[in-house]
Amino acid sequence: MAKESLFARLPVVRSYRQSVGLQRGMLTAGLAICALFLLTAILAPVLAPYGFSQLSDADGTFGARQAPSAEHVLGTTAGGFDVLSRVIWGTQTALFAIVVSVAMSIFIGILLGVVSGYLGGWLDRVLVVICDAIYAFPTLLLAIVAAIVISGGQSSLVGGVFAAAISITVVFIPQYFRVVRAETVRIKSEAFVESAKVIGASPWRIMMRHVLRNATRTLPLIFTLNASEAILTLAGLGFLGFGIEPTAAAEWGYDLNRSIEDVTSGVWWTSIFPGVAIVLVVLGITLVGESLNDLADPRLRTRRAVAKRAAVAAEGGVSA
Repeated sequence: MAKESLFARLPVVRSYRQSVGLQRGMLTAGLAICALFLLTAILAPVLAPYGFSQLSDADGTFGARQAPSAEHVLGTTAGGFDVLSRVIWGTQTALFAIVVSVAMSIFIGILLGVVSGYLGGWLDRVLVVICDAIYAFPTLLLAIVAAIVISGGQSSLVGGVFAAAISITVVFIPQYFRVVRAETVRIKSEAFVESAKVIGASPWRIMMRHVLRNATRTLPLIFTLNASEAILTLAGLGFLGFGIEPTAAAEWGYDLNRSIEDVTSGVWWTSIFPGVAIVLVVLGITLVGESLNDLADPRLRTRRAVAKRAAVAAEGGVSA
């Protein structure tokens, strides 16, 4: 049997190859939306017609609440900013929040989970109690407190993003911790771990080299959940007034907050497009997460095998 390439062994690629029917459709749609989101964030300086805080060009100021036109495809906001540019630049802020928060959660959660599950004892009991207690903290409330502590109530790119990132890190560390700890407890009794102990490998080497590799296979699903939560938390901060000022960065939650008065005045474009951007990105990430969750079900392999046998039988019948 030919050995699979490194690309084929990637978690998402392997899951896509295993998917069939509805799961493949959901995964394809989710990956397409996520790819569009990533490309927009990377190419924002090229795609955006104006800067996120630009109020004028060579022809003069943009004007407030200008309806969609050739000059401003999605219109302008109450502050005179171009809506299309704000939506495009907002993808960078959202991506920044995802990367910072999820990276911090993964690193701390996995480390604590492996150490707690492998060593056990009083340390394990203390960490389990602490992580269970953290579940009582509402994410958005913690984000508001973090925003005040970090930035002193002054909205900025670093303060707004890190407030959301720290709140998500604290609240979602228990998810990574519990999953990795449970896998570590199971894996540490396997034969290959016992063999590593016999040859004299240190506990740290066993945890990092043998246990960690096998205890993190279900993390892509939790990653997608955290990514969507990061966007919603950042948007919630901005909507409540603890987000990022428009002169510091573009942020969809802040734009929604500033468009509340526009809705009653019939100015729909200042709220529709930032809201749609949030919905689409969260939908794309959620579709990927739900698909990965379905693919983690062992019964999928049975359905895939049945589908393959049916296809082979159909081809055999046609050939005959």
